[in-house]
Amino acid sequence: MRRREFIALLGRAAALSPFAAHAQQAERVRRVGILLTFSDEDAEAKAWLAAFRQGLERRGWREGRNLHIDIRSASARGERIPGLAKELVALQPDVLLAQSTAAARALQRETQTLPIVFVHVSDPIGAGIVTSLARPEANLTGVLHYEAGIVGKWLAMLKEISPRLARVSVLANSKTTAFDYFLRSAQGAASSLGVEVIPTRIESAADIERSIEEFARVPDSGLLLPPDATTILHQNLIVRLAESHRLPAVYPMQVFVKTGGLMSYGTDQDSMFRLVASYVDRILRGDKPADLPVQAPTRYETAVNLKAAKTLGLTVPPGLLVAADEVIE
Repeated sequence: MRRREFIALLGRAAALSPFAAHAQQAERVRRVGILLTFSDEDAEAKAWLAAFRQGLERRGWREGRNLHIDIRSASARGERIPGLAKELVALQPDVLLAQSTAAARALQRETQTLPIVFVHVSDPIGAGIVTSLARPEANLTGVLHYEAGIVGKWLAMLKEISPRLARVSVLANSKTTAFDYFLRSAQGAASSLGVEVIPTRIESAADIERSIEEFARVPDSGLLLPPDATTILHQNLIVRLAESHRLPAVYPMQVFVKTGGLMSYGTDQDSMFRLVASYVDRILRGDKPADLPVQAPTRYETAVNLKAAKTLGLTVPPGLLVAADEVIE
């Protein structure tokens, strides 16, 4: 090779080297660890993860190219969460995603340095996860599942579809949801509707069956279910008992209505997990959780099951039908 050609070749290589280095840096694989309360084989969990992955892909993160995701699933067994949290933290991912209050607490106990983004947490201040929604001032931030005021909407929906309603059971596991957070809100909203609120703490399928059967002995009663891993796990049992005891019920997620439940009003899960993906993206690009305010959900959806209403002997008011995003016939 002539000297002049060799020098020209070196010049071209030098000119291209910054672009090659940039490409290599851009393709560096980042790691995200996810701690699920439910099994990742659960249909709902699969949908959540799909929305989360879509949100990341829209921002340039693709598994197998520049992203690796590690998932640990507790399969609704709360006692497994601490051990799974320890496993994930040991992998030293760039960001951790906690799905539930229990998962966020467990990861928080294991690390005060790795960034954690949470979802399906309704009372992060009361749970001791953050000190402020506006400025979390720690290694955690995320998206609220529900603000307490949503309980007023749930009660109003029950009263609208069942005007004679006089008693409402707030049914949930106080170990797996912010029970007192929702209960206080329900008690505050109930007086204006002329409804008595009955707290019903459950932990197992046996608790659910016994509690609903006892509660249903008094007429003009209904069920209100805050978001809770235990009730989601036993959704089929709850829907069946509500039907057999002719109890109108309002649920926090559309999955209950698809199972046969009467109605639901809750956050749009796909948009929530895409919102969570935007926070994971920002942290991967250098933002700190302490500087990212805890966000409230932006989209809600109403679902009504006309078949369930007919079985319960109820007529769905036109206002509820008009507001429904999903009507199951």
